[in-house]
Amino acid sequence: MAKVKINRPFTLLGESIGVGERKTLALEAAKLYTHSPLNIPIEVVNGVMEGPVLMVCAAIHGDELNGVEVVRQLLAKIDPSQLRGTLIAVPIVNVFGFIHKSRYLPDRRDMNRSFPGSERGSLAGRMAYMFFNQVAVHCTHIIDLHTGAIHRTNLPQIRANLADEATAQMAKAFGTPAVIDASLRNGSLRSEAANLGIPVITYEAGEALRFDPIAIAAGVQGVDYVMRHLKMMRGKRPKKIPEPIIARSTSWVRAEVDGIVRAQVSLGERVTKGQVLAFISSPLGDSELELRAPRSGIIIGQQTMPLVNEGDAVFHIAYFANDNSVVEQQLETFIDGINDLEDELKTAELNN
Repeated sequence: MAKVKINRPFTLLGESIGVGERKTLALEAAKLYTHSPLNIPIEVVNGVMEGPVLMVCAAIHGDELNGVEVVRQLLAKIDPSQLRGTLIAVPIVNVFGFIHKSRYLPDRRDMNRSFPGSERGSLAGRMAYMFFNQVAVHCTHIIDLHTGAIHRTNLPQIRANLADEATAQMAKAFGTPAVIDASLRNGSLRSEAANLGIPVITYEAGEALRFDPIAIAAGVQGVDYVMRHLKMMRGKRPKKIPEPIIARSTSWVRAEVDGIVRAQVSLGERVTKGQVLAFISSPLGDSELELRAPRSGIIIGQQTMPLVNEGDAVFHIAYFANDNSVVEQQLETFIDGINDLEDELKTAELNN
């Protein structure tokens, strides 16, 4: 059995974090009009034993709040004396967007399409450059936490480039029932980190500007499982959790007309080719169009706003090689397990 090595001090943003120590840092991202500094909050937990450097970050899109709570709960349970390696927790990357409850930065750019950024570029490019070069490059692994965009909700899922073996192992360890084999998108944190050989997985769950208890509980549990997989924490991922099922492709079903949507299916539901997903009607009801599934699959995302224009994305369907009924059953088992976990946590809080 390999001997565990004692860790060493970890340096980030010019600050040294000692062995077995945790420290709160602030990365000055920009200044407000008042010249008040705007800082990205960072918590570094440096374990007593040598191991990976894992970053868990959230709110690259400032209105995606579930990940912020995932990071908070994660930090509450981490004990440096039991940790191997180093955890870098960044609950709010896009502080501008977070303050304004917006996905974007004030320049209306998407920070997750701006990596690796530029020292002399737009505000989004400058912030991406700063965060990437001062924080992300120091990591060996990254978990990027997201939700659906405004008026959209996502089933808990992992998106990852499964062609990379280390990334695939992280994706499977997280424990969501569905893993989307997603190609790298130019300008994303996932893409640019991968260019440096850093495995990154993206967790998607819930919707913007809302706390979703299932999405949060699944996120905390998933990060815990990945840390166990990386041997940063003692214990193994429970064997009773089924292996995730891989979706090799997905597509959005879009509205063919303008109108008011009456959904007939819900998140996580199995649908068959030609099944009616929704009716789109005029306000007076004098016209009505059926929105049908182009292929059999599972609903992994959907619009929550009942008002649509022609071309709006309404349902996101994932397509699996497995029997869709098997996938649906695993989703039900997963959600039941998360609900049980929530009940256990609430009981523990009441007893403390």
